[in-house]
Order: sequence, then structure tokens, then C-alpha cells
Amino acid sequence: MDTFLRFLYEFLSQIFNGIKYIFNGIIKGFKSAFNIPEYVRIVGDYKNDFSIPEWLLVGIAILVTLAFLSLIVLGIYFLIRKYIRIRKSLVEQESLLEEVGTLNNEVAKLMKEKETILAMKVSKLGLKPDESDVEETTSEDESVDPNTEIRFPKLTDVDYKFKDYKIQNYGNTFELPELVELFRNFAASQLRLYYTTDMIRLFVSALASTKLVILQGISGTGKTSLAYAWGKFLKHDSCIASVQPSWRDRTELFGYFNEFTKRFNETEVLKEMYVASYTDDIYTVILDEMNISRVEYYFAEMLSILEMPDKNEWIVEIVPSAWKNDPIHLKEGKLQIPANVWYIGTINNDDSTFMVTDKVYDRAMPIDINDKGTVFEPIDTPSQDINYSYLDKLFQDAIANNQIHEDNLKKIEEMDDYVIKHFRIAFGNRIVAHMKKFVPVFVACGGDEIRGIDYFIARKILRKFEQLNIAYIRDEIDGFVKFLNDTFGENKMSECIEYLLRLKKMA
Repeated sequence: MDTFLRFLYEFLSQIFNGIKYIFNGIIKGFKSAFNIPEYVRIVGDYKNDFSIPEWLLVGIAILVTLAFLSLIVLGIYFLIRKYIRIRKSLVEQESLLEEVGTLNNEVAKLMKEKETILAMKVSKLGLKPDESDVEETTSEDESVDPNTEIRFPKLTDVDYKFKDYKIQNYGNTFELPELVELFRNFAASQLRLYYTTDMIRLFVSALASTKLVILQGISGTGKTSLAYAWGKFLKHDSCIASVQPSWRDRTELFGYFNEFTKRFNETEVLKEMYVASYTDDIYTVILDEMNISRVEYYFAEMLSILEMPDKNEWIVEIVPSAWKNDPIHLKEGKLQIPANVWYIGTINNDDSTFMVTDKVYDRAMPIDINDKGTVFEPIDTPSQDINYSYLDKLFQDAIANNQIHEDNLKKIEEMDDYVIKHFRIAFGNRIVAHMKKFVPVFVACGGDEIRGIDYFIARKILRKFEQLNIAYIRDEIDGFVKFLNDTFGENKMSECIEYLLRLKKMA
């Protein structure tokens, strides 16, 4: 044991002595560089031997030395100031986020307390709300019979309305390029909303690649209007869920069971899903300003469910047990999420919202809408009856018939290696699989393959650069731009290059 202790002492002394020498060396270096008396002594030793021209050179040498030492001092000063500024900014941001979170919690608590108090008052007085609320209250002492009570009035009403409904075949014959033009002309002729053909191609391709589409950009450019127009085009008005700062969990989407009234408070989103489960039509849920609360809080379960490859596994538990009079499509308290519903979120990137995390972006398809469309003379186009099964078949055929070319896949792999090497960022199989749906449908809609790849990479992969310290990667950006031009062709990856140059300006 004594031998080991001597070994350990000598072994650790080696590294600690090395660290001490490093710090001592730095300190000695600064002392030597800024030792003014020593500079004076050296000049004094040689002053009697200098000629007049040499004195001029000595003056220049002294000025250069002073300038160099001043640059060192200024450099240290600016580094310290920048660190303090960044640190202060981070502390202030964390403080604000904590304050917002605290306020959200307080709002949620107050809302629950309000509902509890109102429920107790109604129950105690034996009153019944209006029929529009579709809720009957029971006194606290009154027993509830699960065999006779109806706890889902809205969904039960849907069952009644659709009891004789038969799925309709609309006999659709259009192809994807025609769908793009139909929707674009409908939005312009019926709603006075003007979008470019390229924007509609991107939107339709996003629908083909995922059930969650994110429309982002500055306020007033028509993000919500695009999703709203899509619902009008399909003859099913979009269900708009205005996200609130107090949204903390899944009950904001589906509703919750009220223990006092013994009724389930159904949301319009839940009702829309339930209606969709009866038909082969296409439905849209708009999550307006979805990042005014944290998306991964209230939409986490849906993110996981919609990622499952088998749509038969898209099941969410609404209530833990079944009652006899529960809605028909609610099996053992569970609802199968219908595949014919898309969820379109709109986000504004400003100080009043939360940052959308990688978990959400990786499972969604973001589309930037930063420009207002140019007014054009549209063809008068009515809304359309479209079968979900037909549109889904168009998507699947497009994916099968327009697979990304092997040479482009190889270039993407080379780009992946470059990004890993220079930026320490990698994209997984989920994003590649996502791209293999988005790009083929974009091509089938009349777009160019490289254009589709360019847009997808800029929005899904390069977006991850925002997590890095831009100042540290600034010098790497020019090299990456050159790599993109050399690999894919000069300015072929214009979206990526524009995004990278914008990041560089932010550094």
C-alpha cells in the first residue's frame, strides 16, 4: 500500500506541476511583455552608441511595441466585456423564462380553482347550464349510473348525426400539379389570398411528408390564412385552436373529465377528430400561435403517436374506463386518431413566444412565409370534394415514382460528413426518411428535385446551426458555401446559401 501511495503522489504531482508551470508561464509572459523598466534599461544600454538614423528606427520600434501591447490590452478588454454581456443576456433570458413559467402556472391554477368553485356552486344549487354547454350537473350526493349517463354529449351528438352516413366516393381524377393550381386559383378567386405556385407546391409536399406542418414567419404574411384557405378549399372549415400561454398538457387538446358534473369537457379539436373518424374526407386542425406555450407540453403525446408507422397504433386514451353510453368510436375509453386529419401550426418568432425545440421540428415540416403573394388574375375555381384515400394514393405513387436520384443522395451523404466534421452536427434517419417523402412529392407537383432538396435541407438541417455559437462557426460558413456550390452546382442550393449568409451577418 505504501508503494502505491508513493506512486499516486508522484503520478498526480506530474500533472499538477504541469498546470502550475502553465499558469506561471502565462504570468511570467505577461510580466515580461509589460516590463516597462526593462525596456528603458535596454534603451539606456545602447543610447550612447546609436547614430541619428538609428534613433529614428529606435523610435519606430518603440511605437510598434507600444501599439502591439495596446492591441493585447484592448483584445483582453473586449473579450471580457463580450463575455460579461453574453452572460448578462443569458441570465436575463433565463430569469424572464422562469417568470413566464411561474405566471403560466399561476394562470393554470386560477383557472382550475375557478372551474372548481363554479362546479361546486352549480352542484350545490341544483342548477342546469344552458343547452349550448351540453352539460347537466348533478348534486354531490346524487349517484351517477355509468349504464345510463351520457358523459360525452358532443361526441354522442356526432354519432346521432352520422348514424346513417355512408362514405362517399367523389370520383377524383386530378393529378398533383392540377391540385396545386386548383388550390392556388381557389384561394385567389374566392378568398383574395395570393400565393406563388412554388409556395403551394411546398405546402402540398409538406402535407405528404408529415401530419404536422409548421407555418412560420413574420406577422401578417398569411400563415393562418393559408391553412384556413385549405379547409375552405376542401369544404371542411379548419378547426382553429387558439393556443394560450396556460396550455400545459394534453387536456387542452382533448378535454378532461369533470368530477363534479360527471361530464367530459370535450374540445372542438376532439370533436373534429371524432367527425373525421366517420368519413373519407380531409380535415384540418389549426394550432394558431402554437409556440405561445411550449409545444412539447401540450402536443407531446400526439408527436409520439403520429410518428408510429402503423396507423392502427395511433391510439390515445381519453378516459381510463368505459361507460355503456360512451360514443361508438370510443373503444374502452380509447380513440384511434384518424389519418385524414392534418395539424397545421402557425408560429411567430418574437419575445412573446417560446423557441420550438428539435423534438418538434424533427417531426414536423416547417415552411417559411415571409413575403406577401403577388396579385394575379386567377381562374374562377370552386371548392372541391376530395377523398382522403385518393389524395393519399397520389402521395404514395409520387413517393414511389419520383425517388431521389442516387447521385443526389450521395451528395447529401457527403454534405452530412462535411457538416459533422466542421460543425459537429448530424441528422438522423428520421430526417432522411422525411426528405424521401417531401422531395418526390415536390417533384410530382411540378417542382425541381434540387430545389426540393435545397429547401428541405435549409429548413430541417441548417436550422440546427442556430443552436451553435454563431461567432465560433462564422469562419466555417464561407467554406461550407463553397462546398455546396462545388457539390450541387453554382447557386443551386440558393436557400441554404442565403440562410448561411444570414447567419454569418448575425455573428
